[in-house]
Amino acid sequence: MKKAGLLLTGLSLLLLLFPFSCLAAEAAGNIGTMLPIWSILPFAGILLSIALMPLFVPHFWHYHFPKVSAFWAVSFAVPFLYFFREIAVHEIAHIIIIDYIPFILLLWALFTVSGGIYVKGSLKGTPAVNTVILLIGTLLASVIGTTGASMLMIRPILRSNAWRVHKVHTIVFFIFLVSNIGGALTPLGDPPLFLGFLHGIPFFWTMHILPEMAFASVVLLVSYFIMDSYFYKKESKPDAPDTEPEPLSIEGSYNFIFLAGIIAAVLFSGTVKLGDVNLFGIHQAAENLIKDVVLILMGVLSLVFTKTDLRKGNEFSWAPIMEVAYLFAGIFITIIPALAILKAGEQGALAWLIKSISTPAQYFWAVGSLSSFLDNAPTYLTFFNSVLGKFYPGIPEAQAVSALIVEKIPYLAAISAGAVFMGANTYIGNAPNFMVKSIAEEAGVKMPSFFGYMFKYSIPILITLFVLITFVFF
Repeated sequence: MKKAGLLLTGLSLLLLLFPFSCLAAEAAGNIGTMLPIWSILPFAGILLSIALMPLFVPHFWHYHFPKVSAFWAVSFAVPFLYFFREIAVHEIAHIIIIDYIPFILLLWALFTVSGGIYVKGSLKGTPAVNTVILLIGTLLASVIGTTGASMLMIRPILRSNAWRVHKVHTIVFFIFLVSNIGGALTPLGDPPLFLGFLHGIPFFWTMHILPEMAFASVVLLVSYFIMDSYFYKKESKPDAPDTEPEPLSIEGSYNFIFLAGIIAAVLFSGTVKLGDVNLFGIHQAAENLIKDVVLILMGVLSLVFTKTDLRKGNEFSWAPIMEVAYLFAGIFITIIPALAILKAGEQGALAWLIKSISTPAQYFWAVGSLSSFLDNAPTYLTFFNSVLGKFYPGIPEAQAVSALIVEKIPYLAAISAGAVFMGANTYIGNAPNFMVKSIAEEAGVKMPSFFGYMFKYSIPILITLFVLITFVFF
């Protein structure tokens, strides 16, 4: 296995070394204009590893997935650093300081705080109860974010369905609704919408996509109820809880204060401007550093004040957040060329794609397709800037945005809906997807593989829904 790993590393380095050496001399400030499309091969490699290795070498993957993630990160980073030198150091440091660390800190804080909130009582996982939980989570997602709602609601729905054999579909629909589509109504719901808010889109403008969000949610909730009713009839009735129902109650409710602190910190970072701080040559906003400190503080306070018994009741462990941290470290490093090419717009290797998009429907699918595999925040921002340049060239951003939100509502709605909705297409399409999968597997639910999730659930269900949304709204 070690020899195979060394061989793969060598092949990967050879694959990238020669082309990088040809381009390094020409590299300028915007590296995305120089990188070819094949530079995303390590990114494709880590995605395929996540998709295939749990199927074909499950034992190896279980114990060595951090090494696999590191392998692909090194396969890209070594030749990138060798030939691009200072530019590569800056790009890697930038994505770690600006993107990865804040990403993991937010997930860690929400994971830790939500793990201290214990919904006590008996919830029998009937189709009606499960549908109501999904509805509540969907509504909460626009208030406390898809990550916050996912971390808060995943454990109650897992416990209420612990007795059931057929429950994988419940977690999948949870990812569809709570972890993605439910976050479409406010900038708090999903990172791309928050980026739009920072660029001048009014806080409640996203209510323009309420019809699309409501349509998608109703279709999915009705579909889920029908599917779950079918599977519920197949359950062995002796497996169902037959004890006296225990009244519902919430223990560890003081964690809601810490949850509010997390939300306040995120809002603070987006609305207050305190200047930049230089960290190893990377300019990070001071308000973002304050936000990160508050996130750590909220998580630590939750650990200090929450009784151990409450976390045991939630079957809390650090394994899911550690898995996400290891895998996304590799993803964030290898995603550098993909994001750089995308940000280069019509000067990059994907110029053909960006130039070919002109209608709201095309924006919906282009943004959504890329958001299924790439970070949906920069994807949203790229096409947001693209549509500003298409309709308001040469006009200052503030003035152009003011016109866009009034005159080109279908375009911005399509970009927003595509970025938020289609994050549900894969496990890596949005931050909470993989977290929910990991928590469910920790609880004993045998979740589908990367491709199993796509071919069994997201393609037949979501893609069909999105085609319908295209014809109805775009």
